[in-house]
Parts: sequence; structure tokens; C-alpha cells
Amino acid sequence: MTTTQADIIREYGPFPGLDQVHGVTYDGENVWFASGDSVNAVNPDDGSVLRSIDVAAHAGTAYDGRHLFQIAEDRIRKIDPASGSVLATIPAPGNGGDSGLTWAEGFLWVGEYRSKQIHQIEPETGKIVRSIQSNRMVTGVTWVDGELWHGTWEGEESDLRRLDPQTGAVLDTIVMPDGTGVSGLESDGADRFFCGGGSSGKIRAVRRPR
Repeated sequence: MTTTQADIIREYGPFPGLDQVHGVTYDGENVWFASGDSVNAVNPDDGSVLRSIDVAAHAGTAYDGRHLFQIAEDRIRKIDPASGSVLATIPAPGNGGDSGLTWAEGFLWVGEYRSKQIHQIEPETGKIVRSIQSNRMVTGVTWVDGELWHGTWEGEESDLRRLDPQTGAVLDTIVMPDGTGVSGLESDGADRFFCGGGSSGKIRAVRRPR
């Protein structure tokens, strides 16, 4: 296992009128984040908020190439980002204890905070396909280049961890600075992780190690 210190290459926020950053996702152009009562699109070039969709947004956020998915309490809502309409709703596997959310390989992957698990679920029904056990509380979740990563946040300590998706063994750890929490997590598909910062109201871009 390798352990490195986080290379934070940029910070976005805090954003006016938006006090929390929960889930984070990326649509190929903009970063979206959940802020409690809305999900919001941010331009990663200049940090401006481009638009907001009024929908309950308490935890993880994901994007499948066409739609947003947003956790609110014990449900996951499928949202048309163009109109803001909720197209479908499925149960979240953690029954309200859910945290991170991402899309990969035709499935949703949901972090369950206190059980330290990541669930692979069917996006149409919410049925659990399998569960992966971690050894720390899970916040954000993302896949990039076949690698499964998740954020952790316990007390004043946070890190990003790459897991073996078969065994749950920790392969790499990126340690965040003291007092810097990770709520949501998403990769840009290349060299950046976007990390939600919870009550700091910030999103941090962290360089992905090679």
C-alpha cells in the first residue's frame, strides 16, 4: 500500500447562499454538488455557479451521461438536468445512512457511512448486486480507469482510499490536511478528484497520483 499527502490544486467556494457541500459529480464539463435543498452546477474553470435545481440533496450525487442521481434521506432520485424534473425514485440501500454515490459500468455505487460499505445497485430498482466492505467510514465514492476510490471522514481526519473491488483491501491512501473533511468524491476521468468539503462550503480539486 502507498500513502501520499494530498496535492490540493484548487479550491472552489464557499458559494453565496450555499452553506454545505454534500455529494459531488462531474458531467464532463461542470461539477455538480448537493447543498441540502438544491443540486448546483459549477464551472471548474472559474468557480462560478451556473445554475441550481431545487431538489432535496442531502448526500451523494452521480451522473450517468444523461441524468443526475441524487440521494435525499432514504431515496435516490433520477433527475433530468435540462428541465430539473424528477423522472424516477428508488430506495437507497442504507435506509437513510447513505453517503457517497457514483455511476460506473451501468450501475450505481452507494456508500453507506456507518457500516463502512459500498453497495453496487441496479439503477432501475435499487436492488443490491453486491457489497464491498471498507475499514473506515465511507463518504464519497468514485471509479476511474477501473479503480474504486472512496472518501473517509472520521473526527478531524479524512483521506481518499483506493480499494481492491474484490476484497476491499486498501491499495493506496491519499491523506487530506488536518481539519479538511471529504463529504463527496468524484473523478474527472483523468488527473483530478473533486472533493466535497461538507460544512466548509468548499469543493477541493486533488491531484490523482500516478
